[in-house]
Amino acid sequence: MKIKDILASKAITVSLEVFPPKQWDKLEQTKRTVEKLLKFTPDFISVTYGAAGTTSGYTKEIAANIIKNGGTPLSHLTCVNSTKVKVEQVIEELKSQGIENILALRGDLAEFGTHPNEFRYASELIDLIKAHGDFCIGAACYPEKHPESESVESDLKHLKIKADAGADFLTTQMFFDNSAFYSFKENCQSAGIDVPIVAGIMPITAVSQIGRSVSLSGCTIPKDFSDLAAKYSASPEEMKKAGIDYAINQIRSLIENGQKHIHIYTMNKPETTGAVLEGIKDLI
Repeated sequence: MKIKDILASKAITVSLEVFPPKQWDKLEQTKRTVEKLLKFTPDFISVTYGAAGTTSGYTKEIAANIIKNGGTPLSHLTCVNSTKVKVEQVIEELKSQGIENILALRGDLAEFGTHPNEFRYASELIDLIKAHGDFCIGAACYPEKHPESESVESDLKHLKIKADAGADFLTTQMFFDNSAFYSFKENCQSAGIDVPIVAGIMPITAVSQIGRSVSLSGCTIPKDFSDLAAKYSASPEEMKKAGIDYAINQIRSLIENGQKHIHIYTMNKPETTGAVLEGIKDLI
């Protein structure tokens, strides 16, 4: 099923994200993780592409397994480290597996080796995907602007280009301050970006996750969350519970303030994901 139809037909949606393993011998373990997540009946599950597209084959395999088990996959696809010929090949492979939904991403440059320089922006990837089939296409957005953008205005300009190129919906990077998300939605509306926006939430269950989360998403850490992390930094179990509670409260507030679509970055942790979903079950 196409995700744009799911988003249009349901009052509230909750989707999940998983990442593929780095080694082939861990693939079956990841598939079992996905099967556990499917028991929560998410509206769809997105599958990441790995750093610099290094696990692209695993992405397709996991996405196909989601279909086999009755779910709807969203297959990530990055372009900056690849050639148009290679990307076209991957698109055709996804099509052959019955995968209808692609999250079109520029991706990060690989640290080593040469780069083809055939893609600069995700909008160029969207154009290519549209030329190769009737896919539902998602794109990424940053509530507090992309770390490489010089300003909020510049970031919105590039986001509008992606939406106009044919993105059917947008999924945010993780954020921890709901007020930043609300401001972002208002800015999108003012800029004429009118596709559905899915709010991405990551339950932080360990203090060590915070620095990496900030570097990946460019998000700020609100004082109430930093106070929480300081309070429980010496107690991993209490930090885990506090992080889950924070995510629950964040999602509950979003839904109660009119946000219809929630995406949980699971970090391949079904137990944590289940605890968060238990905390919002009366709203979904």
